[in-house]
Amino acid sequence: MSTAIVGMVRDLGSVLAELGLTEVEVTWSGTTVRVQRSAPTAVVAHAAAPPVAPAATVSIAEPVGASAVTIEAPMVGMFYRASSPTAEPYVREGDGVKPGQIVCIIEAMKLMNEIESKVGGRIATVLVENGQPVEYGQPLFTVDPLA
Repeated sequence: MSTAIVGMVRDLGSVLAELGLTEVEVTWSGTTVRVQRSAPTAVVAHAAAPPVAPAATVSIAEPVGASAVTIEAPMVGMFYRASSPTAEPYVREGDGVKPGQIVCIIEAMKLMNEIESKVGGRIATVLVENGQPVEYGQPLFTVDPLA
């Protein structure tokens, strides 16, 4: 293998780790390089319509203020507030939520992951705009828990 290809593979491996991806493929000057790493819970699906994955585990950080709880992104991906562009958002600021209620979707590798609230209460703030990329651990919502 040439030194250039070895360097490309190393660079792609770094990109995989940095972005939390499990696979990347690059074609350059007629040469295709594909780098994969296994992920314990990754599911790759090739379908006409993106499938909906089982709800992902949501990290809940320590309270932000006196009582607010932060719901964080459990993965890297695209944040969506609704199931489709024409649908109503799952939650809005001021809405009540129950434990297990879907609050948003994060799309990762064409897989739609439903994110659930692990606490009951009221959505205090929505911290991410619809259609924006999110990072692992990024705060998505703050919730005022039930007293």
